[in-house]
Amino acid sequence: MPVFLAPGSFQKTSRLYSSLSKGKLGSILSGSKKSLFVKKPTKDVHPKYPVRTRFAPSPTGFLHMGSLRTALYNYLLAKNTGGEFLLRLEDTDQKRLVPGAEQSLYDALKWCKITYDEGPGTNEVYGPYRQSDRTKIYQKYINILLDTGHAYRCFCPKERLDSLRESAQKLQPPTTVSYDRQCLGLPEREVEVNLKSGVPFTVRFKSPDRYPPFEDLLHGKLDMQPQVNSMDVRYDDPILMKSDNLPTYHFANVVDDHLMKITHVIRGEEWLPSTPKHIALYEAFGWNSPHYVHIPLLTTTNDKKLSKRKGDADVRAMRANGILPEALINFSALFGWAPPRDLASAKHECFNLDELVQLFDLNNLTKGNAKVDDKKLYYFNKHYLAQRLENEDQFEELLETAYGFMKERYSSLDKEHLRKVLSTVGTYLTTIYDIDSTFNYLFKDPAYENENATKFLDSHDTHDIAKVLSFMEGKVDESNILDLIKAAEVELCVPKKLIFECVRFALAGSIPGVKLPVLVNILTPAESNRRILKALTLLK
Repeated sequence: MPVFLAPGSFQKTSRLYSSLSKGKLGSILSGSKKSLFVKKPTKDVHPKYPVRTRFAPSPTGFLHMGSLRTALYNYLLAKNTGGEFLLRLEDTDQKRLVPGAEQSLYDALKWCKITYDEGPGTNEVYGPYRQSDRTKIYQKYINILLDTGHAYRCFCPKERLDSLRESAQKLQPPTTVSYDRQCLGLPEREVEVNLKSGVPFTVRFKSPDRYPPFEDLLHGKLDMQPQVNSMDVRYDDPILMKSDNLPTYHFANVVDDHLMKITHVIRGEEWLPSTPKHIALYEAFGWNSPHYVHIPLLTTTNDKKLSKRKGDADVRAMRANGILPEALINFSALFGWAPPRDLASAKHECFNLDELVQLFDLNNLTKGNAKVDDKKLYYFNKHYLAQRLENEDQFEELLETAYGFMKERYSSLDKEHLRKVLSTVGTYLTTIYDIDSTFNYLFKDPAYENENATKFLDSHDTHDIAKVLSFMEGKVDESNILDLIKAAEVELCVPKKLIFECVRFALAGSIPGVKLPVLVNILTPAESNRRILKALTLLK
């Protein structure tokens, strides 16, 4: 059964899908003509042939996790089927371009090892792959639509269009479909005069009376129509070419996807309301449209869509904070797609990029919005950091990274001491930068006023603590610390637990984690005894 919405607006539909995907795409207002029905395809939708997919970002901001997931899914589908993955830059919104965003995009994809087979400067078989360089191509296809009557020039000034939009919002029911087609039937002579006079114009698509339904490989068959008011009929007629002769997204992506032979388009669910326009454009040209897959939104824990303009989950920032590309890829893949349950359980959901390529299947896509919670990301990061620490070359890279920022904090830091620390406590780290925040007592005297130390001091008799430290002072090394603790238990008649806690207080400010023999080994016996004496002095 197809999805059917009538009467509804594309704007409302966008909000509707956003809310539905939090739960289930099912019937709303059961039995009403305004109900939305869906039947998820039961057939196998995963292609059995090499596909061509693309990632087409706009360099109007820096890559964030939502866009990275879109790139990843398109990459995985292409590689899983033995096909090609393309990168295309949709940079026609010149006013919003951000300096450095394009290069940052290349850097981020390279960092994540998402390689493209075709793109700007790379194997440009169907190039150029930057939309701002394709103006002549777009003009050719605009002329085709104008000649066939599927498009027309609109000379309406901005003030008139604003007025039409305002009046459309005041209709009952209101609508986002606002244009009255004043310019559709302009006499040819009037058009020529306007052109010779240099009157600014846009090119509009003459939308069909009813948009064609389309098949989404995740949501099934969809029939989505714009809302109109029968007493004041307006028309959707989206702008295809702006007055600066640059195409809009609706037009450029259709032309480019066709000319670049794209077979599958995986993109965010927010593009669902625009898809009927794109399907209609394909039909106007007499072209076959690619297969569409609209994946669910990524949201914050407050259920708000991630935004690259607000810097939500900025890939650059995550990288700067120590997130590894393996962790980010693993994390992103699981928002909207599920691996086989038994395999996921056996591997604790940890899959590298090559494994994801082998496993990726459109039949395992999920519908519900995914709330981005950093806990799972840090879980993956700790896993992949531990793996890197076991690799000799990657260990050296991590050591260099750690030495670079630690040297700024501890000018006299010895690199071999840092190597020893990283080798010993690396498996406790979530990111490489935690080595300072979590284990700073291995590089400087512990802070005896921290929360753990204060709690320890408040819960024990200071005289007993001093007695234990006096017994230990000057005698400690890594080979005898446990024997000393046993001897102290017998001679001082105090619980073994208290003795452990006293030593940890002196050496680490009561910060747990590293076993005492290991701790003494890292600090050296001389430093350990110095700290015991210092703690004892502070107590007295």
